[in-house]
Amino acid sequence: MLSIRPSLFSVALIGALLVSLNADAQDPRIGTSVGDLAPELVLNGLDGEQVKLSDLRGQLVLIDFWASWCGPCRRENPNVVNAYKKYRKAKFKSADGFTIASVSLDRKQESWARAVKQDQLDWDWHGCDLGGWNSEAAAMYGVSSIPMSFLVDEKGVIVAKNLRGMELHIQIDQHVARL
Repeated sequence: MLSIRPSLFSVALIGALLVSLNADAQDPRIGTSVGDLAPELVLNGLDGEQVKLSDLRGQLVLIDFWASWCGPCRRENPNVVNAYKKYRKAKFKSADGFTIASVSLDRKQESWARAVKQDQLDWDWHGCDLGGWNSEAAAMYGVSSIPMSFLVDEKGVIVAKNLRGMELHIQIDQHVARL
């Protein structure tokens, strides 16, 4: 009778594989679906300095893709501004605050800067590569129409997307701490 006994090597190999599979199950993958870790964004800000999405870690962040030439975006901007004013000083369950990362699909710095000022987009994080629809950020996030948004938790995980109107407030409100 032939007996099969696992070698020490095969036991170690199976153990390493199980640890690897377990780690993958716990760590979100980088992507643009709800539950994914949001891809890193590194863009030029209005002042020409680089802005990085990862610098906002710890906060609840609305990544808002828009452009100065986009009528629906400009009509949605007052709602985004209202959300910023409403939640920027709120206490959250696990985030250290709320902010917005605006990603413009403009091609002209002047048009972009003028729209930020006109629409009173008063938060600090504004980024653009001046690529228009050829923007690397838009491609990375699969943006094919604007406005488009992604709500990202304090760990950088996407918790909701494509939020407009009251749905934006409803989704943010789910993260507010209740006293």
